[in-house]
Amino acid sequence: MKFGPKSLQNDLLKRHIGPFLFVFLTIMFLLLMQFLMLYLDKIVGKGLPLSVILELILTNLAYMVVLAVPMAVLVASLMVYGSFSESNEFTAVKAAGIHPFRMISPLLIAGGVLFLLLVLFSNYILPEANYRARALFIDIRMKKPGFDLKEGVFYDGIEGYTFLVSSIPPESDSLYKISLFQEARDGKDEALIKAEKGRLSTIPSTENLNLILFNGEIFRTILNRSTGEVTIEKTAFKSYSINFDLSKLEFSRSNPESRGRNDRTMRAEAMFEVIQTLQAEIENENKSSYEQNRSGTFKFVKYANSRQRSDSLKARNDSLHNIQTRPRNEQNTPKLSKFIALNNLPSFETQREAMRTSIRGIRTRSVNYDGVKNTLKWKNERLSKYWVEIHKKVAIPIGCILFVFIGAPLGLLTKKGNLGIAAVFAAIIFTFYWIGLIQGEKLADRLVVSPFVGMWFINFVFAIIAVFLNIKIIRNRFF
Repeated sequence: MKFGPKSLQNDLLKRHIGPFLFVFLTIMFLLLMQFLMLYLDKIVGKGLPLSVILELILTNLAYMVVLAVPMAVLVASLMVYGSFSESNEFTAVKAAGIHPFRMISPLLIAGGVLFLLLVLFSNYILPEANYRARALFIDIRMKKPGFDLKEGVFYDGIEGYTFLVSSIPPESDSLYKISLFQEARDGKDEALIKAEKGRLSTIPSTENLNLILFNGEIFRTILNRSTGEVTIEKTAFKSYSINFDLSKLEFSRSNPESRGRNDRTMRAEAMFEVIQTLQAEIENENKSSYEQNRSGTFKFVKYANSRQRSDSLKARNDSLHNIQTRPRNEQNTPKLSKFIALNNLPSFETQREAMRTSIRGIRTRSVNYDGVKNTLKWKNERLSKYWVEIHKKVAIPIGCILFVFIGAPLGLLTKKGNLGIAAVFAAIIFTFYWIGLIQGEKLADRLVVSPFVGMWFINFVFAIIAVFLNIKIIRNRFF
């Protein structure tokens, strides 16, 4: 072998091609088998054409590519540089005075190219593939209509509704702690429905699904078109029934473009537009709520002097105690109150009516506040989900570069280039990496951390590990 930097770099790059392709295809095969085991029972036995099944598989291969490419880069780096060190070629290269970073640089360039391609793939091909796969899944939904509800996961498979269920007991049609957001469409007002329990059931001889909710509340947003004011109406219920028409969920090749898109089926450009709209809605909601609470508020000012307040309370109690024994004209005499505003009113009846009106206003504003708070929470969670998907389009592909910085020095340090050792190290590394991404995404979706922190924290952690490993290589500090 020649020890010139150029020939060394070309040789190392060529060595990566075989392991990369082998590992990539192996991972794709394993992910495909996992997909088939999860969904085979929903595909087979439905009388579907082979072309439909193949299309479903092909459209679901897109998300597998995003996972397989970074992991293939990691395994290939571990194998090639581990073999390079195991055969003492690394020792010869050091003796020739070639800097270790020059051995890694060709793969870094290749990783950078893969990173750019994967970003473009994640932004332009993956959303379309997810969109068509989702539409096709809906088309071949099982004959008995139903939902794919999961605990703690937002579900928007039915247009106009978004579901969030905290608990779904296995082999049961019961749901617990349900939040159902109803969009404003088809003559229905925007509403948030919360219930302690629910039950799903199909309606015989129809294509409808019935959802019965128990012990809950409805926060309905009512827009006054003449004034533009928004009112939140709160209604409590013991049972509430909703029917969903799922006739469109039976198998028929529908036009995918007729269905709505969610965060996983949209490009970054489209999500930025949705984010701007949501931010404007949140700002208007806050402004509208502030104006509503500010206007018409009856303010009560308490006496500052505690003795005067005590005297006024005593006088009021004495007045109320003797009110039945007084003549009618004396009952209309204003009573001394702890609220200055009430003391300025001309009669007791006026004071009492003012108090009742104020209490009703406070209760109305309390209901409006709860409704606005829940609506804003839902919109902020939705806003966070879009930001998470935008960051994800870059945060996962960056692994193509990050895993080169980790796999190359780790392979040189372990001096093991066989597939078994590389696969074990790669599985451990990628498991922690993927757990970090998933947990970061969940925390960001629940507004615990920002989308940026949720999607990039694990990358920063692995970047620190990569810096440490490369410093050890440069300083020749081996394990």
